Order: sequence, then structure tokens, then C-alpha cells
Amino acid sequence: MIDQPNSPLRQRMIEDMASRRFKEKVQKDYIRHVRNFAVFLARSPDTATAEDVRLYQLHLAEQKIGAPSVNAAVAALRFLFNVTLERPELARHLAGVHMPRRAPVVLSQDEVSLLLDAAPGLKYRAAFGVAYGAGLRVSEVVALKVSDIDSQRMTLRVEPGKGQRDRYVMLSPQLLEWLRDWWRAARPQAWLFPGQNPVNPMSARQLSRVVRETAREAGIAKRVSPHTLRHSFATHLLEQNVDIRVIQVLLGHAKLETTALYTRVAVNTIRDIASPLEKLKDLVGRVQHA
Repeated sequence: MIDQPNSPLRQRMIEDMASRRFKEKVQKDYIRHVRNFAVFLARSPDTATAEDVRLYQLHLAEQKIGAPSVNAAVAALRFLFNVTLERPELARHLAGVHMPRRAPVVLSQDEVSLLLDAAPGLKYRAAFGVAYGAGLRVSEVVALKVSDIDSQRMTLRVEPGKGQRDRYVMLSPQLLEWLRDWWRAARPQAWLFPGQNPVNPMSARQLSRVVRETAREAGIAKRVSPHTLRHSFATHLLEQNVDIRVIQVLLGHAKLETTALYTRVAVNTIRDIASPLEKLKDLVGRVQHA
């Protein structure tokens, strides 16, 4: 059984994930989803049939499990069947749930200024500045090292980014000044934003909590997270007419269609586009007087 700590199946699946360098969190999530499947079956997953897979998906639907959780379970079971059990015929019966992409929450530049001004101290002002000024994910912000700052080339090295893709992003003079203020005050040695124990970086949860609290204190009514700052970075660049493919590289997106989502919220860009009706203005006037 996969839920037994020392079961051969569990150990093999862990080894399969480790050999592919899955992150520890992903490994734990996959094991949890496969364990849930085993509990549903009341026997080991290596005895599963196509009908078992169908019934389990029906069970998830009846339990009104959210689409993200269903898709995570599907990903875990696909890995189990395709890789660990080498039974791809079962994986073919798994179907994910379509999730409509909602337009992201974006702050105005005034709201970003309010948030940065309200940051509780140099550390968080610098961390907020990195999230907005360089468009980093919260996991990337907290994983930054002092050595990732290149003040000569004015870049930040993001290592490792999502999907293990390293990249460089711009380092603005204003952000560099805030980072230097923070470094002079705290002298961090390895991690740019260390946690309570300097051996470890600040947690993503901690940074997210402080962002939410700061937004409330600043009087920002929108639901704000570190990812909101990343969304705002991309949207504001698009409104400045920065090429969308450049924004894609800065964000570390594998697909352009992911970056294109920001065209739905780039208000300045939308507002500045001339409606085709304007081209008919003179013609409409002539028709009326004919």
C-alpha cells in the first residue's frame, strides 16, 4: 500500500520522482494524492483497473473537489501509472478539469507606491521591491542570495526559477538602492532575505502574510498577495509598450499565451487603442448630410 511508510511501491515512486529532481513539496503532494486513491480503493493502487480510475474521478466530482485539486490528483496518478507502475493504459483514462483563466488582480502605480511606503522596515520594502520591480514569484524572492545581485550588469540572477529554468531580470537603480540599504542594516551573509534562523531563507508564507497585512494597513481594498505585485509588474510594462515577448522572458513563462493574459488587464493600452468607429467619423457625417 502507498500509505505505508516503508512499502516498496511508495519507495519506488519516491525514487522515480527524486531521479527526475521533483521538488520535495511536489513529491509530498503526489504521495498524498496517491494515498487518497489507495484509501478509496481499500487496496494497493498497483491492483487498480480502468473502472477503478473512472469511479475515483466520479467520486472526486461528487465530493465537489475543486478543479485545482482534481488536476493535481490527475497529475499524481498519471505519474504513478506512466512511470512507477508502467501501466500507461490506465493513465489514458484520467481526465483533468478545465479551469477558466480569470483576469489577474492588478494594482495601479499609486497603489503600488502606497504598499511600498507602508512596508514594515527595510527588509520588507526591499522584498516587495523585488517582487514588483523585477516581477519575481514569491518563491523566487525568498530564494535570492546576496551573490545573485550583479550591480555591474544591473541584473538579478533568478535561480532556480519555475521549471528549473534560471534567468536574469533587470535590477533598477531604485531597487538596488533599497537592497543596499537593507544589506547595510542587516549584513545578510548567504540568503538575501534570511528567516528567523539565518541558516534558512524567509518562508514564502511569511512574505505573503506581511504583504496582505501591509495592503490592509495601507487602505488597499483589493486582495493583494506577492503574486499581485508580479501581475502588476507585467501589466505596467505592457502599458509602457514593452514588447510582450520581452515580458515573457522576464517573467520566465514557457508559453507566450500565459503572458498574453495581461493584455486583458492593461487598461492604459486598451484605452489608447483607437476604436474603428473613429475612422468612420467623417464618413458618418457626410451620410447624414447627403
